[in-house]
Amino acid sequence: MSGLKYEVVEHDGGWAYKVGDVFSETFRSHDDALRAARDAAERQHLAGETEGISYQDNAGHWHEEVSRGDDRPVTEVVDEPR
Repeated sequence: MSGLKYEVVEHDGGWAYKVGDVFSETFRSHDDALRAARDAAERQHLAGETEGISYQDNAGHWHEEVSRGDDRPVTEVVDEPR
């Protein structure tokens, strides 16, 4: 099982959450960004359907795998003191 960290940060004149190097949209307030991060993290726990997926890696090679709908990541929301 994999893990995802949702980190609340200042971004683009407001607040956002990020996972890895990817930012959410910008929110006006810290509380709005924190609420959105918690919501997104919770939605990761919802089971889906088992499906086949295809993706291209950084080297340009294509891969096919089966993604289990019940294999959900562990999530964490990080909100450092401002």
